[in-house]
Amino acid sequence: MSRAFWFAAGAGTGVYAVIKARRAADRLRPAGLGDQLAAAQLAGRLFLHEVREGMAEKETELRSRLGLTDPGVPDQSSLAESTGERGAS
Repeated sequence: MSRAFWFAAGAGTGVYAVIKARRAADRLRPAGLGDQLAAAQLAGRLFLHEVREGMAEKETELRSRLGLTDPGVPDQSSLAESTGERGAS
């Protein structure tokens, strides 16, 4: 029984090592490196998108909490000054 156990353990370890070595060799080939680079670029773009989305959400929350106007919507006084119109004096 002991010999069968060690034989199976050795065979399993050998198969595991061969599979890991094959995967490592695939990653180091030009196609594998290109895939890794593409995956890293995608991950970077997704991360930046999440950060920008979070920043915009937090800014909106802070502006509403502080009672500030939305930067995308000009207020009426700056709009009137830029067009040369003045309120009734």
